[in-house]
Formats: sequence, structure tokens, C-alpha cells
Amino acid sequence: MTTTTIDARPSVTRQPGTVTVTPVMDGDREVGAWIVGPGGATSRPVLDVPRLTGTVLAAAGAVAIATAAAVAATRHRPAIGNITMGPGGWVSVKGLPKPPLRPAPSRPWWAHVLRAQRLTGKS
Repeated sequence: MTTTTIDARPSVTRQPGTVTVTPVMDGDREVGAWIVGPGGATSRPVLDVPRLTGTVLAAAGAVAIATAAAVAATRHRPAIGNITMGPGGWVSVKGLPKPPLRPAPSRPWWAHVLRAQRLTGKS
């Protein structure tokens, strides 16, 4: 547990209407300040820029890693295996098993709006 102490400064006789700022230290690090003025005393914390920068970078890295993992997990494998070049530059899939049938995707919204019909190979 860390304790926050107020930096001991010699007391100074304040002039009416002046403002005194007393830093609040946590070891060697300034964590805030007491501002004493005619309206009373208030405490103001100090923004720790290096710690905040490190936290933001760590959070951004975690989001990037999670996004990359999600993209890798949802990537579809090709339906067929290796494809080789046949004689004359033709693509050959000889000897490969037939690809598994994938379920037909649902019709897009624009096909419903246009009342489009599916094309089939049957006449």
C-alpha cells in the first residue's frame, strides 16, 4: 500500500488575495496539488502522461490481437484442394474429390425487392 504525503514547505505569511500551490508527492512522483486561495482550498490531480500512454497502447494492442484472432477463426477454407496446371496451361482438378456442398445462402434483400428468380441449369 502506498501512502501519499504532502510536501512539507515552510509556512509563509500569505497576502490577501494570493494563491498558494502545494504539490502532493508520492515518493519522487507528483500526483496532485493543493491550491489554497481566497475562496478556500481545492485538490487537483496531475495527469500521468507516460502511464496513460502505456495503458492506451496496451489496450490498442489487445484489440488488434483480438481482431486478428477473430478474422483468422472465421476465414473459410477453399472448397477444393490443390489445383495443378495441366498440359497447355489448363487447370487440372483430376483425382481430387468433389467439394462438399455448402448450404445455399439466403437470398439478399435486393432479390426480394426486385422479385428476382434464381437461375437454374434446367430448362
